Amino acid sequence: MALIRQIHLVVAWLLVAGVVVQVFLAGLGVFDDPRTFQVHATWGYLLELLPFLLLVLAAVGRLGRRQLVYPLGILGMFILQSIFVGLRADAPMISALHPVNGFAILLVSIMLAREAWLARTRPEASPAAVAGTATSTLVR
Repeated sequence: MALIRQIHLVVAWLLVAGVVVQVFLAGLGVFDDPRTFQVHATWGYLLELLPFLLLVLAAVGRLGRRQLVYPLGILGMFILQSIFVGLRADAPMISALHPVNGFAILLVSIMLAREAWLARTRPEASPAAVAGTATSTLVR
């Protein structure tokens, strides 16, 4: 399980780095070459694979509820990204939420990676350890 926890940690930080690259690619599309938006879109679709992988790792490694909920939320926000772009012609005011949602994805990705970083030093949650923690909490 320790190996899964470490792989999860690396993938979580790769997601954060990938979202930062995504913002950079959007900036290139605005300030340099509009054709870069195709790279921005393709990179975004590739990034969607990481929350799926994080979800599987969290489930297999039994890493806790937060490590399951964060990737699910990120996946939902990725779906919203495509919806926002699709509404560009019909509802530009709603479509303008695309960059805002992108930064929300970055924020939740950082929260997920931070949680994974903090969990790296926690002992494996065996039933005995959990029972001992509950008992010591009651004694205090």
